[in-house]
Amino acid sequence: MKKKLPFAATALGVSMVLGACAEDEATTEEKLGEVNLAYVEWDTEIASTHVIGQVLENIGYDVTLTPLDNAIMWEAVSKGEADAMVAGWLPATHAAQLDKYGENLVHLGENLTGAKIGLVVPSYMDVNSIEDLTTEAGSTITGIEAGAGVMSATEAAIGNYPNLANWELLPSSSGAMTVALDQAIANEEEIIVTGWSPHWKFASYDLKYLEDPQGVFGGEETINTFVRQGLEEDAPDAYKVLDAFNWTAEDIEEVMLAINGGKNPEEAATDWINANAEKVKEWTQGIE
Repeated sequence: MKKKLPFAATALGVSMVLGACAEDEATTEEKLGEVNLAYVEWDTEIASTHVIGQVLENIGYDVTLTPLDNAIMWEAVSKGEADAMVAGWLPATHAAQLDKYGENLVHLGENLTGAKIGLVVPSYMDVNSIEDLTTEAGSTITGIEAGAGVMSATEAAIGNYPNLANWELLPSSSGAMTVALDQAIANEEEIIVTGWSPHWKFASYDLKYLEDPQGVFGGEETINTFVRQGLEEDAPDAYKVLDAFNWTAEDIEEVMLAINGGKNPEEAATDWINANAEKVKEWTQGIE
């Protein structure tokens, strides 16, 4: 898979060239066409996009994975500058992006259920609710990339909860946030982070979500697949796989843990695919 291409302001222009796939062990297999998958560099989306990208590669597509900022990812697929994404958190986290770009997208439904966002702390901290916060961690919440849905929700929480009136939300990145979390836990220090699940950190550390009495962070979320208009006609096999793609929190956490443990995303994706052949077969059913 080609990956991590920079996003240009001009259209990426993905051209789908469908052709017959010649089975010849002595020659390079002819590709079905090109597919460009957009994703945000969050641990969940790195895992899911590399897995589905590898599956598409295995059935004969030339796959490019393009990391983008969240809003640009939605815009790119809506404009046909990328073909698909498997990273739409609904109903709350990406509600603004869905409202803005949804009419120009094809929604293929949920690919994972039981997702959640909120404020997360180590379990040793003596707070259980957002309303319990006073001056912990220097009145600072460690966040991720500005513009992410959990960041917007946290900004709303700071505005809605009177006890957070003097608090600061510190933008960083998902990687920097987990490094800060790891360092704080190693020293048994206070830290509040913007969190979401599924995520490998819940398997690696003893963490808890803070209760959200005002419901600012919403309830249970789903992660959804969206594709550009016309993809079904241009690349029907890719469309079928993306439409069928569905897995569990345990599945995605297995891939995320492998990546966090030192495997590169391509290797982690390949290992999971090899170990879950029956599930992958369901996604590719009816495709030669």
